[in-house]
Amino acid sequence: MLLTMKSVHSLAHVYSRMTPMYISTTPGKYLQRCFASKTWEHTRKRKKPGGAGNRILSDAREVFEFNAWDHVEWDTEQEEAAQAAVAKNSTIKMSDDQRERFQSEAPKFWDSFYGIHDNRFFKDRHWLFTEFPELAPISNNEHSEPRSIFELGCGVGNTILPILQYSTETQLRVYGCDFSARAIEILRSQPQFDDKRCEVFVMDATQEEWNVPFEENSQDIIVMIFVLSAIEPSKMQGVLDNCYRYLKPGGLLMFRDYGRYDLAQLRFKSGKCLEDNFYVRGDGTMVYFFTEQELRSMQTKAGLVEEQLIVDRRLQVNRGRCLKMYRVWIQTKFRKPLLKS
Repeated sequence: MLLTMKSVHSLAHVYSRMTPMYISTTPGKYLQRCFASKTWEHTRKRKKPGGAGNRILSDAREVFEFNAWDHVEWDTEQEEAAQAAVAKNSTIKMSDDQRERFQSEAPKFWDSFYGIHDNRFFKDRHWLFTEFPELAPISNNEHSEPRSIFELGCGVGNTILPILQYSTETQLRVYGCDFSARAIEILRSQPQFDDKRCEVFVMDATQEEWNVPFEENSQDIIVMIFVLSAIEPSKMQGVLDNCYRYLKPGGLLMFRDYGRYDLAQLRFKSGKCLEDNFYVRGDGTMVYFFTEQELRSMQTKAGLVEEQLIVDRRLQVNRGRCLKMYRVWIQTKFRKPLLKS
């Protein structure tokens, strides 16, 4: 169905109210060209360019052809607009009492979060095995070596369940922890969960000593996906130090989390900032936004060696409302060195 000019002008009104970081083009003629000359049937049947991570926007006129574009470069104007937005929403910091409450009651807020969303928060991470092929099932499992994977902050199983579902490795052992007892309860209730190959438990990873069902120097892989950002910055280094302790020599720490100036950071209102780049959401959960330098410094300090550090800048598009949204994530792989002979 072709959009009417009334719809176009309505979208232009929405457009004009957004900040530069949500959209970066102007309404009017461009919106008319974007919508009035195209039908939804056209966009539904369009051919997808490239594979995962390879959808590059080379012609700005095609921005609304797809829902997302990879490896988007920011210009100086966008960078400055992001810096201004963060400066504005972080000027007023929460009081020490407020900060202490959100930090000390973090498990309660996450329990409440999962209690409300239940397993509806589960998302099929279709990118999981593409970005982290080390987690993918080993095909020749008859001769595979024993393998142990530990996910820190496993939630309701967005990472663990796909591993269990697709792997037929007879000697695979998967562990997971979360400081939300409700999340662990939901995970255990899922049909894909296999307690013969997987053990999950409640643990506060910010504790100096971890109470885990495995020895130090025992894990082939430790996974942290959108987890470290939920921890107060002063305790992050201790978490990474413990990851080093429990990785076996040659083991890999795989990480993905929010990057500085991600859309989620720019959307925070004034008064939600706990400390620089660390905020509290409306549901009481906390989130930090990293730079690549911070993550490199902390993981190197823990004794790990860098193998990958990628800043993933992605443009997500709401074609229905003709909006552009810029996401920033950081993905890393750091390895524990082998013992010297």
